[in-house]
Formats: sequence, C-alpha cells, structure tokens
Amino acid sequence: MKSAIPETGVPITQPAAGNDRQEASLHGEILLRLRDYVVEGNIPEGGRVPERQLCEMLRISRTPLREALKVLAAEGLIELLPNRGARVRQLSPRDLEELFDVMAGLESLAGRLACESITDEEIAAIERLHYEMYGHYLHRDMHGYFQTNQQIHESIVAAARNATLKTTYANFAGRIRRVRYSANFARKRQRWAEAMREHEAILDALRRRAGSELSDILFAHLRNKRSAAIEHLAEGPDSARETAPQRS
Repeated sequence: MKSAIPETGVPITQPAAGNDRQEASLHGEILLRLRDYVVEGNIPEGGRVPERQLCEMLRISRTPLREALKVLAAEGLIELLPNRGARVRQLSPRDLEELFDVMAGLESLAGRLACESITDEEIAAIERLHYEMYGHYLHRDMHGYFQTNQQIHESIVAAARNATLKTTYANFAGRIRRVRYSANFARKRQRWAEAMREHEAILDALRRRAGSELSDILFAHLRNKRSAAIEHLAEGPDSARETAPQRS
C-alpha cells in the first residue's frame, strides 16, 4: 500500500517563535498527514508507531509528532503506551458491532434533525460532493472516494445543528475510520455499487427533506458498513492489499 506521506525531501517548515497562526497550520498539516498514514493501513493492527521513521519522513522533531499522536489517541486510532511509545488500536468483531451500531444510531438521528433545518445551499454542497464521489467510484480511486464519502456524512451531521451530536459523532467516527477505509478497499465491486445506490437514496431523501425516510436509510447504510467491516476483519489484514486499486 502506498505511503500517505510523500517522501518529497521537502521538510515541513518550522514556524518562527511566537507565530501562533503558522504553528497551528503546521500542527494541522502534521496531524492530517499522520492520520492518513495510520488510516490507510501503513502500520499493521496492533503495531507500534515508528516514531523515528515518521520524524524522518515528515522532517520534524519528536515534539510535534507526539502532539499529533495525542490527538490520534483521543480520536481512538492509536493507544499511547506509558514510556513505550504508541501502537495502532486493534478492534475486535464485538468492538466493531458496538461501534457501528452507535454510529448507525447517531447518523439516523442526524438525518432526521438535518431535514428540519438544512438549507438549500447545504443540500447543493452535499449534492456536489455526491457527484465528486461518483467520479472517484468510476475511476476506482478509493482514496478520493473515501475522503469525499466522509465529507458527505459529516455534512449531514453538521446540518443537524446539534453540537453534542456533532462532538459525539466525531469521537466515534475517529475510532472506526481506519477499519472503514480498509474495508472499503476490500469491498467487492457489487457491494461498492450497492453503496453508491444507497448514497443516491440518501441524497434523494435529503432533497425532499424526508426526515423519517432518511433516518431509516442512514441506519441501514451503517449496518451494511458494519457487515463489510466485520467480514474484512475476519478475512485478515492482507485482504485489502490484494484487492486495492492503484492510487493515481
């Protein structure tokens, strides 16, 4: 699987002292690239995070790396080991069942609430994301598909106008982001087409502001994702690599 952190040889520029805005931007860039690296399966389940290697790849010191690792730990992607670094969190089938059921409930509620308050502009933005995702699907660009897919779901949650729901959703989404990505890679062509049809139904219900219908569709959609994730876990860590399309 290709590394999510390109080895361009260009270091991430360290900010000048006191430049809070530049420092925040640097932290965000490190976090984004490190999160992608973990989510895309470059470190095996339960594997130790290679801090020295990552520092060399990102051209940064261990201090900003460890700050980013703390965020990933809070998101549930990794576990911090006292005085022993960090490792990628390993989820059991039971963990996945529970997490996906909670996510299904959260997205179901978000869809119902979103239909009560979403604006025409927000629906248009989600529609644009939908067709962007469809383009990634046609080109078998899993990375682009996954990123856009996440934006669609997050946009629906944001449109619910419920801060507590949004925060809770983000917490649980982080914990299953990695397995959702790898399960998408291993997804059979037929199931991928089914997922696109489910998203067509999501968009249609959202356009009509059919809250009860959208709630049911989202719940079933997450249940289907749960099945795909558990099936992928049972197949073993190599299944995603064997079926993964090439990133362009």
